[in-house]
Amino acid sequence: MLRNYYSEVYKMQPVKVIVLAAGQGKRIRTEGVDLPKVLRRANGKPLLAYVLEALDFAKADDTIIVVGYQKERVIEEFSGYRYAVQSEQKGTGHAALCGAELLTDYTGAVLICCGDMPLVSRETYRELLNRHFADGNDCTMLTGSSEVPLPYGRVLRDENGEFLRIVENGDCTAEQLNIRELNAGVYIFSLPRLIPALHALRTNNNQGELYLTDAPTIIAERGGKVGTCNMELGNQIVGVNNVEQLELVERILQQRAR
Repeated sequence: MLRNYYSEVYKMQPVKVIVLAAGQGKRIRTEGVDLPKVLRRANGKPLLAYVLEALDFAKADDTIIVVGYQKERVIEEFSGYRYAVQSEQKGTGHAALCGAELLTDYTGAVLICCGDMPLVSRETYRELLNRHFADGNDCTMLTGSSEVPLPYGRVLRDENGEFLRIVENGDCTAEQLNIRELNAGVYIFSLPRLIPALHALRTNNNQGELYLTDAPTIIAERGGKVGTCNMELGNQIVGVNNVEQLELVERILQQRAR
């Protein structure tokens, strides 16, 4: 019953999508292969192809792909989509801003995800959307646990269980590293709340980058409603950042295809 209600809420709402796909992928470069990370293949298809298939509830012209390294190759491979260019790699927050700046005269919701996470299912994206609209949030994050050891940000909550902030793995204390609720890197934002938050991002972190993960906290501090869609995510949130993860993703996709 709840899923049916969520589904009806989702159908009434406009949604745009921003896919972050500008990375070079130096750590997954293998001999003789020089491709943008999202064009690396797993089980016969580029990583980005799986992401776009799972997002097929959104029209192609409602989907913005943020490109950078060898952008022409990505654009050639996936025609029909809108593209934003991140000419300098300043972090996920900067990449999101590059995409969001194309959404002029739009005041609805925008889903932001990563082009190197091919295992997130269509159903998971939809569940996140439905939770966002049903709860009336300004920002909803996909969070959860996984049996796969992943270097992802941890979700910090207050004594009442309310969201406080996300701490990136590299900035976590030893105690925070024990938190099992991970940030999956998939979000839905109200665009009027997102744009000012992105402009307010700062590089005061160990990587010196503009983190998209800081945007929910900024929105909450400015009076916005921030929530989570928390579930057991298993291997869905395995991203591809090295050769070992690319091989793992391929094995999982092969198992799914059987």
